[in-house]
Amino acid sequence: MGSSGKSGGTRSWANPLRDDRDKRLPRIAGPCSLVIFGVTGDLARRKLMPAVYDLASRGLLPPGFALVGFARRDWAAEDFGKVVHDAVRQHSRTPFREDVWERLAEGIRFVQGSFDDDESFDRLAKTIADLDRERGTGGNHAFYLAIPPGAFPTVCAQLSRSGLAHQQGEQWRRVVIEKPFGHDLDSARELNRVIGEVFPEDSVFRIDHYLGKETVQNILALRFANQLFDPLWNSHYVDHVQITMAEDIGLGGRAGYYDGIGAARDVIQNHLLQLLALTAMEEPISFEPAELQAEKIKVLSATRLAEPLAETTARGQYTGGWQGGQEVVGLLDEAGFAKDSTTETFAAITLEVDSRRWAGVPFYLRTGKRLGRRVTEIALVFKRAPHLPFDTTMTEELGENALVIRVQPDEGVTLRFGSKVPGSGMEVRDVNMDFSYGQAFTESSPEAYERLILDVLLGEPSLFPVDREVELSWQILDPVIEAWTAAGRPDPYEAGTWGPASAHEMLTRSGRDWRRP
Repeated sequence: MGSSGKSGGTRSWANPLRDDRDKRLPRIAGPCSLVIFGVTGDLARRKLMPAVYDLASRGLLPPGFALVGFARRDWAAEDFGKVVHDAVRQHSRTPFREDVWERLAEGIRFVQGSFDDDESFDRLAKTIADLDRERGTGGNHAFYLAIPPGAFPTVCAQLSRSGLAHQQGEQWRRVVIEKPFGHDLDSARELNRVIGEVFPEDSVFRIDHYLGKETVQNILALRFANQLFDPLWNSHYVDHVQITMAEDIGLGGRAGYYDGIGAARDVIQNHLLQLLALTAMEEPISFEPAELQAEKIKVLSATRLAEPLAETTARGQYTGGWQGGQEVVGLLDEAGFAKDSTTETFAAITLEVDSRRWAGVPFYLRTGKRLGRRVTEIALVFKRAPHLPFDTTMTEELGENALVIRVQPDEGVTLRFGSKVPGSGMEVRDVNMDFSYGQAFTESSPEAYERLILDVLLGEPSLFPVDREVELSWQILDPVIEAWTAAGRPDPYEAGTWGPASAHEMLTRSGRDWRRP
């Protein structure tokens, strides 16, 4: 195992003569540690710790890897070790193996303290120095801020004061930030400024877990590795694009996070605008991070809201109803939400991309809670064929052709097209051609956090939005939030349906309909 220098990555070679650029080989993180702030939270327990174990189980972490937890709890290292053990046993993707756990447990440490206490961070600095000496972590450390955004400035200042953010020579220090990246353009710029005073931009990794999903990454392969699709991927053939993230769950128990934020800030600003960028971007010169980021920035810079916003956007708030055979309450009856809350649980917007490829093609983005089912998909809906040889009775059951990329669940791609119904007459009906990850590949897809944590340790920023992307996203969304704030209450929609009537009217004005996934 050889060092890859500043990139923080090493490779395991089966053949020493194999080309160093062979992408088929797994990339293994070099000597390093991961420090998790907010380690007692749900994200750390359900996602981060299991992802670390899964990486270790797959042999993608170095032998001396260390995992450090930082929290207020008065725990000994053994207590924290048990917390990690229980989280791994309950939530890991790969089978639990005692030998893997024992190797990982050797590098587990815990530091008790609070974010505003200098002595706590001095103890953390000593722990890090001890790991460099005892575990051979080489001065390479990633700091995962699984904490509320309001605590970012304090923690960053402490990392700077204690010297933990400082790197020397070939060493690296990186910071990982969970969304939300601010709550509007001004706050996002301030957040970028605060973090930028401590860490250079190439050491800042903003986690959008959707970008770590296998199907999202497959958008690039689908588009640029197949001549079949590229000639059709433009306004000559595409009528419109729908990007949907629907959830069937409500917000019980999440009022502290969600109230006052809403669906647009929570999902559209990050997940859906990133999916739009990957769908609409031009082919990059290469898949190097800078090239990918440059193309996404071009798309977001060319993206604007369709107007008037009263007709091209919609928001809603779920009321009581039936879902999955169970009666559920509306948002205003969920614990923690005020009876006069105007927080939207459904949001839909219409965007246009001012480029030669996409001129005149509307992009419809929607997200919501308590909708008909849980699904995330990108649907390119094609223009109708002239049907010159057919009369209306032959094609009355035929819809538009569509290419649908399913991000979750049942990851895959569906192509919808017309086919003749068997029989003596000429009748054309929609059929689907399906590709499913689960059926096509024997190996299960890694969890998004596995891929993203490994990329942090490797110094591979392709799947992480840079500061300019974050600011452009807020620049697009801010006018919508302002208009909705002035408009009063969101429109109601019954739990288990597909959103308020205003969302359906938004498309029917142009003779279109939302897909029912």
